[in-house]
Amino acid sequence: MKETLMALMPEFGEVRNSDLREKTIAVWLEAMKGAGWTFDDLKTMPFTLLISGTPVNLIEHTLAVTRTALAIADELVKAYPGRLAVDRDILLSGALLHDVGKMFEYTRKEGRFIKSASGELLRHPISGAAFAYKHGLPESVVHIIAAHSKEGDGLRRTLEAVIVNHADFVNFDALK
Repeated sequence: MKETLMALMPEFGEVRNSDLREKTIAVWLEAMKGAGWTFDDLKTMPFTLLISGTPVNLIEHTLAVTRTALAIADELVKAYPGRLAVDRDILLSGALLHDVGKMFEYTRKEGRFIKSASGELLRHPISGAAFAYKHGLPESVVHIIAAHSKEGDGLRRTLEAVIVNHADFVNFDALK
């Protein structure tokens, strides 16, 4: 399963810290297993239920947000040399995991993806952050997951969380 995930989402390989990389991959695989999804399911799972008929799946969205976040980080570091630092591994892990909770937020009924009973109680930033924390991800990554959506409004976000938040909304707003 790990090889399949790495082939679908090669950005996991860009996380330089091997322990963080392995934990990030493990969280994705454990979420899939725990929620009962297959790779084929994820290829058809919409990245959002808020855009009717969206042709963008969860994997495509996750990769787009991750790439957008990396581009933002690279430009900021280039524009402000020596004045700010982005923890690239934390950014990558958080971006790759920002929507992992959607595997718990969604279910399928009569061939359609709908909000699950769990999703009615806990939106994906909360369930995803809890799941990542349970699996030993650093608090800085858990923070990105928890703060990437409206649930993070009003929090003091780290630079990495600000970047993922904006990368996510740019991708969402471009498609709605």
